[in-house]
Amino acid sequence: MASTSDDPHLGAGPSEYSEISPDDSDFGSVFSDDSVLPNFERDDKYAEPPRTLYEACARNDPTSLQRILERGVTKEEAMELDINSRTGLMVAVCKGFVDIVTRLHVCPLIDINHQDSDGNTALMIAAQAGFSTILNYIMNYYSGVDTEVRDPRGFTALIKAGLQGREDCVSALLMHGADMNAMDYVQGRGLKDWVLRTGRFETMNRIRRLHALPVAQQFCENYTPEWPELEQMVAKAVAAKTTGQKLRQRLKESFSFSFPQDPQDNGVMDHMVRMTTSIHSPLIATGCHPLCPSSPPEIGKRRFAVPELLDKHGNKELEESTVSHSNGAITSSSPTAASAASVSLTSCCQESNRRESMPPGGMRGFIPRSVAHRNSIFPSGCVPKIEVTRSGEPTPKKEKKKKRQKGYLEPPVWKYKEVKEEKRQEKKQKDKQQDRMSNGSKQKEST
Repeated sequence: MASTSDDPHLGAGPSEYSEISPDDSDFGSVFSDDSVLPNFERDDKYAEPPRTLYEACARNDPTSLQRILERGVTKEEAMELDINSRTGLMVAVCKGFVDIVTRLHVCPLIDINHQDSDGNTALMIAAQAGFSTILNYIMNYYSGVDTEVRDPRGFTALIKAGLQGREDCVSALLMHGADMNAMDYVQGRGLKDWVLRTGRFETMNRIRRLHALPVAQQFCENYTPEWPELEQMVAKAVAAKTTGQKLRQRLKESFSFSFPQDPQDNGVMDHMVRMTTSIHSPLIATGCHPLCPSSPPEIGKRRFAVPELLDKHGNKELEESTVSHSNGAITSSSPTAASAASVSLTSCCQESNRRESMPPGGMRGFIPRSVAHRNSIFPSGCVPKIEVTRSGEPTPKKEKKKKRQKGYLEPPVWKYKEVKEEKRQEKKQKDKQQDRMSNGSKQKEST
């Protein structure tokens, strides 16, 4: 990878008073349409199925990719490059192929930190394109992801996400432990400087809100799902008011105008979001299996991917002990009462013969249900045992319709139903008359 001093085509970069334009030399790495705009169209002009891993990724063919991975690939096939020095994974990330990215994490021969001819990694492409789902999956399920890899100008994935105003990607990178104080090589600017320079004020607001609450406490076991201000508000509403206070309240309600405004900080909306996303929420308890409940995400704290945790601790130890992230290292301690309760909530079936028909161990059990390829009927991981018993009570008999009584409201009868009923009565009368005539003729013949 060439540096700024070796490549004369890079130039000195934008000056302090110049505007960023597409004519700059960094057009291919920051503002390239191939790495920013998604392409969800699938090319079906190929008559034959893909034969290599790169072809399956470029064509967005997850079925062929799964077959290729099962048969086995070599290092050269896994790291096959195109004219822009991009691997199959990088092409899939560039085009937003989520199914391809979620299947390639099982291949250990892929270098997740490989850089293309512009200096971009798969993480950079996902960050500046705004693919938050792919970005989170790469950081959580690919081993050895380096968030501090730089391109020739010194831009990291975090700076590139800030330049494009990708708020969700900036939040995910910061909570994963990306360095917010990293400076580029040319002008020595950091994330905040580039965000303000490009006018991404919403992204700056998100960064300030993250600094106000740097730790996601709702993802910790000691988080109490209660709203501290609720008791004070209820006591204030229930408290007895004097005549002057009641009159003042009525005047205020009569002459005041209500205008739309943003939700109040630490108000009922914030409390509802924390409740629904906390580890004690039924949505989280049934939708995923938290690995480190005692170590919530925090700004500046390095997070480890699922394979890295499994390689160091193993599946059984992660379920029985409390594992935490601490200064780039993984530590474990004895289990607590709260952790044992959380494990019992996430595993709804304790018998081994009733577990899902999937290979035990590994990280398949920790993949989110939205991206895991599991049974759609019983996605929770176990098949319930159903027992059919005969009810001891007799089957209730159908109640007869009560006769219409005068003086009570009755449902209206539609016109077409009355006509239909009249026709049926006429038909019955005609049938009876024909039966009588036929019976009479038979009697005459017999006499």
